[in-house]
This record gives sequence, structure tokens and C-alpha cells, in this order.
Amino acid sequence: MISVKELSKTIGHNKILDSISFEVRDGEILGFLGPNGAGKSTTMKIITGFWTPTAGNVHVGDLNVIQNSLAIRQKIGYLPETVPLYNEMKVYEYLKFIAEIRDVPKDKIKDRIKSVIKDCGLEKVIKKPIEELSKGYRQRVGLAQAIIHEPDILILDEPTTGLDPNQIVEIRNLVKQIGRDKTIIFSTHILSEVQATCDRVVIINNGRIAGQGTPNELMQSAGAREIVYVKIKGPQDIIKEKLKEIEAIMEIMEKDREADDIFGYEIQPRAGADVREHIAGAVMRNNWSILEFNRKSVSMEDVFRELTK
Repeated sequence: MISVKELSKTIGHNKILDSISFEVRDGEILGFLGPNGAGKSTTMKIITGFWTPTAGNVHVGDLNVIQNSLAIRQKIGYLPETVPLYNEMKVYEYLKFIAEIRDVPKDKIKDRIKSVIKDCGLEKVIKKPIEELSKGYRQRVGLAQAIIHEPDILILDEPTTGLDPNQIVEIRNLVKQIGRDKTIIFSTHILSEVQATCDRVVIINNGRIAGQGTPNELMQSAGAREIVYVKIKGPQDIIKEKLKEIEAIMEIMEKDREADDIFGYEIQPRAGADVREHIAGAVMRNNWSILEFNRKSVSMEDVFRELTK
């Protein structure tokens, strides 16, 4: 388990991290989110032992990052935001080099290279120079170097940055596959990736924890609820008055106007209420017409904006 306790980092007069605390359980994929400059990369650099904290500490099992930095690095595979690749080397040569400096036993290096080539889908490019690879394949090579020494923990800083939608799906599936038997901290700006990939989420803003929990827990704690959108043909003033009489409705917001007698409304139900039947009943009793009716599910984007605004 990774335990981050009261972690702070100050550079000059700039306080990048301000006493943040969270835990990552064994075998968990944790999404680590925040706006640019929030402190995500700084936290990852401290966990991996590249930077030392100003205050607080990080424990990986019984080891702490201040006193046992080298021992912790042996347990971690790290993919920074800018992948550390040597462009002039071929993929196989590079992975062999990484295996050697990661102290993979000589008699196991070939097997480990074969394994990560298969896991990361590098069969087609193994003999190519890294400088000839696409962004997607470079990210795959970066993941391969991060897991070649069979670490217990993976730290992935923005692994899908700059990728096209197809490449993003490929890297997402790869992370999920690798995460079956590893603990992963996964930083990303693509919030849909969080719901598709991560077990829990930590959101950081201005160097402090803004929220943490499962995606569903965050949605509830942020006060985010389902929104019902309805477009009704009828007299606007009367429609709003009748909708306000429905106890299950918390708030009514006018969204658009198609004609003098056609208006769209976003309706926020009270917690646990299903307002669709009530709205439909009011429309039928008053001989109005429903032209559009749908539910808008709360997304991680909504939660992120709520917690970091």
C-alpha cells in the first residue's frame, strides 16, 4: 500500500503542495486528477523518489521515501509525462539497455523483453529506431520500459497525452490489462478515461486535495445529480408554474427557446426522485406537447468542474 501523509513541497516562495494525504490500496488503479499546475506531477516525482518533500512523507509498505528512496524505486515503474527515450536506439536495444540498468538478471533479460513486447503490442516495431515511431508506439515503448523489471507499482503521468482517440483506447486497454496484478497511479486530463479505467479517484487543486473516493462517491459528495431535459410546446408562464408545483422537482432552468410557444427546460430532481412521470402527467392534463425528453447523466467532467472551480 502507498500512504501519502501531510505531504508538502515548496520551491522558493511557491507552495506547490500543501499537506496532502491519501492512500493507494494494493492492486488498485487510482486516478490522480487536477488542473494544470495543481501539483500532480510534483506528487508523482516525490512518490518515485526523484524529488524530496519539504514536509510530510510517503510510505510504500514499510519503506519511506526519505530514508529508503532507492529501495522504493526498485518497486516502482515510472512513465513520466515526457517519455525518456533514446531516439537513435532501436526498440529492442533500448529495452535491453533498460533491463540491464534495472538489474534484471542476465539469464532473464530475453524472456522479459519478449514478455513486454507481447504485453505492449510492440511486435511490429521491435527492430525500428525509436525516432521512427508514432506517438502511440512511443507511449507503448515507455510503458514497456516501466514494467520490464516487473515492479509492484506503476506511476503513469499523462500516458495518453497527444494521442488520437484510437491510440487512447489502446493505451487504456493496455493499462487495464497491466493493472490486473499491479498497483497503479494514473494521471490524466481525459476525464472519461477515469470512469473507464480507475477504481478510485483523487482530485487535487492548488496543491490541496479537493476530493477523493470512487467516481460514484465523488459525484454524490460534489452534490451532482441527474438532470432531466424536456422541451414542451405550450404557454411558457403557465408551464413553469405547473412544473413548480411538482414536489419532486428541486430546480427548473430555462435552456433554449425554439418558438414563442416552444421552450426547453433543464430540471433537477430532488435526491432519489424520478420526475419523468410527474412531468408527463402535467403535460397530458394541460393538453401541451412534449417535443423532446431525455436524461443527462452526471459525468466526471461535471464533478471535476464542481470541485476545482
